[in-house]
Amino acid sequence: MANITELKKILYVEDEADIQAIAQIALEAVGGFEVVMASSCNEALRALENFSPDLLLLDVMMPEIDGPTTLQNIRKIADFSQTPAIFMTARVMPDEIKVLRQQGALDVIAKPFDPMELANQIKQIWENA
Repeated sequence: MANITELKKILYVEDEADIQAIAQIALEAVGGFEVVMASSCNEALRALENFSPDLLLLDVMMPEIDGPTTLQNIRKIADFSQTPAIFMTARVMPDEIKVLRQQGALDVIAKPFDPMELANQIKQIWENA
C-alpha cells in the first residue's frame, strides 16, 4: 500500500511542545510534507475528522494514553484502519522495537532525532514498506 500512494500528509502525535515545533519545521520545511500536530490521543482523533493522513507518526510514551493505544484507537475508525504508522521513542532496545512493530508500526525512529534527517528517515521507511 505504501508504495502505491505518495507520502504527503502526516499526523504527528507528540505531547512535548518543543519536540512538536522542531519536528514540524523538519517535516514541513525540509521534507515538504503537510503536517497536522496533535498532543494527545483525543486531539489526534479530533484531527482525523478534517485531515486524512497518509502516515501516522506517534510518540510512544505520552501521559494518559500512550502511542500504541492511540494507534489502536485510530485503527478502530474504518477510514484509518490501514493507515501506516511509525513510532518515535527514546527507548530503542531491539525487544521493544519488535513489540512496536508487532503492534502495527512500519518501523521505529529513535529520539532524539536529527531534524535534518527526520524527513529522509520517514521517506526511507515509507519506500521500504
